[in-house]
Amino acid sequence: MTPRSNATATYTANPYLPLPARIREVRPENPRVKTFVLEPADAGAEAAFSFEPGQFVMVSVPHQGEAPISISSPPGRGSGLTLTVRRAGRLTGAMHTLGPGDTVGIRGPYGRPFPMAELEGRDLLFVAGGIGLAPLRSALLACLAARERYGALTVLYGCRTPSDICFSRELDGWNAGEGLRCRVTVDRGDAAWQGRVGLVTTLFDEVDLRPERTSALVCGPEVMIRVVLDRLEEMGLAPETIFTTLERHMKCGIGLCGHCHHDGRLVCTDGPVFSKAELASG
Repeated sequence: MTPRSNATATYTANPYLPLPARIREVRPENPRVKTFVLEPADAGAEAAFSFEPGQFVMVSVPHQGEAPISISSPPGRGSGLTLTVRRAGRLTGAMHTLGPGDTVGIRGPYGRPFPMAELEGRDLLFVAGGIGLAPLRSALLACLAARERYGALTVLYGCRTPSDICFSRELDGWNAGEGLRCRVTVDRGDAAWQGRVGLVTTLFDEVDLRPERTSALVCGPEVMIRVVLDRLEEMGLAPETIFTTLERHMKCGIGLCGHCHHDGRLVCTDGPVFSKAELASG
C-alpha cells in the first residue's frame, strides 16, 4: 500500500469522542438526499479542523447511532463542512428530520484522501453515479479553486432517474462555465426529461480523452465502479491513474473494529480512496 498524504488535523485528540457541530443550513437535493452545512459549535475546534478531498467523518445523532459520511465540500475555511446525506437508515433518517440550529456529533476526519498533489498538471475525468458525486464534488471544487494547477476537467454523471440527480444547480453552472465539460445521463427518463438516457458509460463516447495525461476519479454504486474502472483501462488509462472511493459499513472509522475489511485491507484506514492498481493487487 502506497502511503498518501493525510496532513489533516483531527477534530479532537480522543478519536472516540464526537464533538457537537451545529447545522447552519439544509439544502434539499432531491426527495431522498439533503446537503447539511455544518460548523463546529466550539470556535477552537473549528480552527483545528481540516480535511482533504475524499476523506469522511463519523456522524452521530443521540440514540440513533453513528455512520461514516463523505465530505462533499472543498477544503478551506469559510464555507463550512458540507455533508450530502441520502436517507437510507436509522441515522440518516434522523438526520433528515433536523434543521438549522440543531446539532449532530462528528469525529474525524478519517481515511486516505485523493492524491491531489499527484494529480496536478493532469487532465482529470470525474465519473459519478447517484450520490457518488458528493465526495467527487469536494475534489472538483478544490480543482476549480486552483484551476491553473490542472489540465482539462470533465464530469460524467449518471443517475437512475431525473429525481435522483444531486447538485442540479451546480451541474447547470458547470455546463455553462468555461474550462469544464459536464455530461449528465439517466437510466430512465420521464415526461419532463429532455436530456440523455443511458448508463453513464455511454457518455464515454462523447469525450475525447488523452489517456497518457488523464487521471480518473470514480464514485458510485459498486457495480458501476467495476464497469467504469475496466472501461477506463480499456481506453488506455494506466491502473495507477484511476482512483475510486469505496463504501463499507464500519463501527470505529480508525482501523480497530474490522467491519470494513475488504480483500485484506481496511476501507477506513487503507482507503476509502484506492487506485485500480491497488484493488487489482488485493
